Amino acid sequence: MISPDALVPAPDIRAHFVDRLNSALRRPGMWGDELVLRMMCEDLLYVEGRTGVWSRQQTSWEVSGAWSANGAKGAFARHLHSDGPADAVVSLYGEFAHRAGWLRAVRVLGAGEYARLRATAPDWVRGEDRGWSDVAEEFGPPSVRFGGSNPRYGKTLGYVTADPDDPMVCFHLWNGTRPDTLRGWDTEYAEPALLAVRVGGAGSFRDSFTYTPEGERRRSCYRELSRQLD
Repeated sequence: MISPDALVPAPDIRAHFVDRLNSALRRPGMWGDELVLRMMCEDLLYVEGRTGVWSRQQTSWEVSGAWSANGAKGAFARHLHSDGPADAVVSLYGEFAHRAGWLRAVRVLGAGEYARLRATAPDWVRGEDRGWSDVAEEFGPPSVRFGGSNPRYGKTLGYVTADPDDPMVCFHLWNGTRPDTLRGWDTEYAEPALLAVRVGGAGSFRDSFTYTPEGERRRSCYRELSRQLD
């Protein structure tokens, strides 16, 4: 039997879980599905003595429309495309991690940068189709990248300030396999295409999205397919 004196101190346990959560947020494909993130968040809240926080957060997501019978995956499938992309799903958990003080951002926006982002992003996104490089050129490197570093595959770019009360701004980028190939690396675009920008925080999940023309086209195709299958 292990002696209580041999157990790892609570601060070290918390730091270990925070490390693992940040890794899972950035590379969700290596860690598993949404259930893993949920378990990590619940474990961290338990370590911090905040066991009631998760149920309140889930209720809040349900009220806003960011939660479904399939968790956040089902909600994102309704508003982006039918895959319910993993990088978009984990961005919701990334928002929660930021508010909880767990997210380790590689870049923190100043007040002026953030104000400009919030003010200009919606019209910039609506104006024309954009790609990953366009977002980085216009708004700079993200605070956190949800998804892998491969320049061809989809990912979500999140921008935050040092204030956890400032909603995270997420740019959702997508790429798919060309319809004329069976090879997964033959992607439709040379770099991921921007579908939408989403501003987190309270309020309607549906209304938090602003779409590019490409995002609108893909959303319309999915709605039409859903009607045909009903």
